[in-house]
Amino acid sequence: MATCSHLDKVEILEPPAEIAGCEECLKIGGQWVHLRMCQTCGKIGCCDSSPNRHASRHAREDLHPVLRSIEPGEDWSWCAIDEVTFVLRD
Repeated sequence: MATCSHLDKVEILEPPAEIAGCEECLKIGGQWVHLRMCQTCGKIGCCDSSPNRHASRHAREDLHPVLRSIEPGEDWSWCAIDEVTFVLRD
């Protein structure tokens, strides 16, 4: 079973009460499907089903590998480097 080797870079962050959308898509007039939040810095980005895949791009470029789904009813995280899904717990 694959595991995330980047948990030392994670701070379990809660999403803000109000979310306007993917930060990068809002800047360029883009569209997103689902939102993910970086668990290192809190940046909100769009998922890999979205045209621009901003969350994964941020994870790889900024070396902030763990992204958390902030969709209602979802509690999973994704390591964009190790390509593994898991649930973060406090």
